[in-house]
Amino acid sequence: MTKLAGRPGGAADALTQGQTRGVIRVMFRFYAELNDLLPEHRAQQTSVLELPLPTTVGDAIESLGVPHTEADVIVVNGDSVGFDRLLADGDRVAVYPVFEAIDVSPIVHLRPEPLRDVRFVADVHLGKLARLLRLCGFDCRYRNDFDDDELVDISLAERRVLLTKDRGLLKRRAVTHGCLVHNQDPFEQAVEIVRRLDLAGSIEPFTRCLACNGMLDDTDKEAVLSRLPPAVEQDHERFSRCRDCGRVYWPGSHHERLEAIVDRLRSYLG
Repeated sequence: MTKLAGRPGGAADALTQGQTRGVIRVMFRFYAELNDLLPEHRAQQTSVLELPLPTTVGDAIESLGVPHTEADVIVVNGDSVGFDRLLADGDRVAVYPVFEAIDVSPIVHLRPEPLRDVRFVADVHLGKLARLLRLCGFDCRYRNDFDDDELVDISLAERRVLLTKDRGLLKRRAVTHGCLVHNQDPFEQAVEIVRRLDLAGSIEPFTRCLACNGMLDDTDKEAVLSRLPPAVEQDHERFSRCRDCGRVYWPGSHHERLEAIVDRLRSYLG
């Protein structure tokens, strides 16, 4: 178990107090949104941790409550390292979040490779977020009875970013791409994910089925005539249909409300 060593503000002094047998003291600093995952007394500052020997940098980071999927770059004493790097007394560790929007190719990334063709799988508590992502045109698998093992398997097999509010799920070693969702409100969750993964330019609204995630194709009115309510048949000429479930869409009042949601989302993203 880790603990904070030394007095507040005395990080450098703590490192000079000597090494207890079997215990090392290591300085940690987390950057950007990773601080949101830390206890308040450790956020936005350098902390000195007492750690047992041997301890890897990955184990130390997760012991502080930060899932390994949230960290993309770790620097120890000025060198970029992987999760399996063993820590030594006096090490200085800097941990950075996912860099999706900028080129940091010389740095050792901790994930196998970025998912530029971003697809998602959302856990059972994020149904409204899944619907909003589909509205924006993003491929997001969701079912309200997926268990944790299924979520991990889908994420790996289909190279999908696992969206969840469960830190423990993202701490599973098998998970390589995941995002811990911080916000409670579904709209704010959508802003959070799109902004974090730099996906604003990839929004293509009304291209996916909100119900099943299938792609939508334009279709002739005659092809769906038997499925239209009388008022819709009379007032509308443009239709699309889901390739997978066959659901039919048209630009009615509901479409206008959804369009307003997309416009609002884009305004938040700048």
